[in-house]
Amino acid sequence: SAQVLSSHAPRFCRFRRHPSLRYPLPRFYRDVQGLTVSSIGIGTYRGEMDTATDLGYTQAVIGALAAGVNFIDTSLNYRNQRSERAIGAALRQAVDAGEVHRDEIVVATKAGYLVPDAVPAGVLNAGDIVGGMHSMAPAFLRDQLERSRQNLGLDSVDLFYLHNPETQLAYIGETEFLPRIRLAFEYLETAVAEGRINYYGTATWQGYRHREPSREALPLETLAGIASEIAGPAHHFRFIQLPFNLAMPEAFAIRVNGENVLEVAERLGITVVASASLCQARLCRNLPDELRARLPGAETDAQRAIQFVRSTPGIAVALVGTASAAHVRENLGVATVPPLDREQYLTIYT
Repeated sequence: SAQVLSSHAPRFCRFRRHPSLRYPLPRFYRDVQGLTVSSIGIGTYRGEMDTATDLGYTQAVIGALAAGVNFIDTSLNYRNQRSERAIGAALRQAVDAGEVHRDEIVVATKAGYLVPDAVPAGVLNAGDIVGGMHSMAPAFLRDQLERSRQNLGLDSVDLFYLHNPETQLAYIGETEFLPRIRLAFEYLETAVAEGRINYYGTATWQGYRHREPSREALPLETLAGIASEIAGPAHHFRFIQLPFNLAMPEAFAIRVNGENVLEVAERLGITVVASASLCQARLCRNLPDELRARLPGAETDAQRAIQFVRSTPGIAVALVGTASAAHVRENLGVATVPPLDREQYLTIYT
């Protein structure tokens, strides 16, 4: 069985005081929800389902932790559970070696998609599944969380997302969707009370990217209201994840009733994590010279793309997916560069 790493919440920003920190405070680290998180996190989505990629992710996570990154993002369905298991191996090695303590690391994972060899028998009814691929049924989420805890070797997952819940909206509509997500939130608050997770949220692709009416637009204020109805103002629906990068700036650029979705999240006390910071490596090269000039201090286009995301008002963490320890080192070249101030940042949009 997997070795279990303990984490005793709440964790009052211990990572800030760890002697291995290499980057200036508060420029590289941000305080969110009682945690101190690195403004660059490591993602584990892409890659072949083979041993070489497993080892690559394990070494990349070990290297990221050693370099001061403490936010790790994954999902049960990433590479059919292999990414979680690679992270679990990295955490065991890093903790056993004394390089970090468990309560200095923030681990996020997700559930929602039906993963081969991870669909529990006798738990799901046909009505619990949409599109033959996605469920938010509480019993299903309970099963998926237990699988993730085993894969990661953790007794408690810091952040547990519903994975692309807008998938449900595309099939069943908001009238049926809202009662389903209420049941999911009720279970997740129970999981918090049981010490199995610390926070929960929604990790999305289209859900918050465009705010005009659509079949995949998630009503963030309504979701926060549901969490409040369930658990009061101290509810644990405190994170959302959305894609944001130089090619996909909608979460900042689109305003409805005077607010963008990042400002709505801040008003609701919800932390925003950005995925796809490099747009799946498309922004690693060939940026226009004019844009490069507006992102000073970075040495590579990949660093410039990361700097853009982590400088965005309202974004706490810019996730960068990599299974290469060398790429981790390259990307962290921007860690010593201060984020752009708001005036500098806004020039990118002119």
